[in-house]
This record gives sequence, C-alpha cells and structure tokens, in this order.
Amino acid sequence: MQNRLKIERAELNLTQDDLAQKIGVSRQTINSIEKSRYVPSTILALKLSEVFNKPVNDIFKLDKSD
Repeated sequence: MQNRLKIERAELNLTQDDLAQKIGVSRQTINSIEKSRYVPSTILALKLSEVFNKPVNDIFKLDKSD
C-alpha cells in the first residue's frame, strides 16, 4: 500500500510527533506508516482522514500487488 502521509503532514506543517499526538499513537507508528512498514487499521486510517480533512483514498492507495 502506498501512502501520502508524509506529504499531507508536511502540508499542515506537522511533525511526526504532532500527528501522533493528534490521533493517539506513537511517533514510531507514524514513521512506520510513512515508510510502508505498517498498514494502519481502518480506525487509524479514518482518524488520519479526519486530521487531513480528506478521504482515506486520497491518503492511501493500493498497490497492484495488494
């Protein structure tokens, strides 16, 4: 799964720690999602969607292999 999390976060001028605090996870979780080492749960993806005020599909995209 590809994601635009780092780009979206930068557009709001948020650090990984800022974003983590907003959605109740660790900075390491945000880092892992950005590096595609961790696929977020549906609940976490929806929380991120709310922070960025964008649909989940604008933040996360399936790879052809998914």
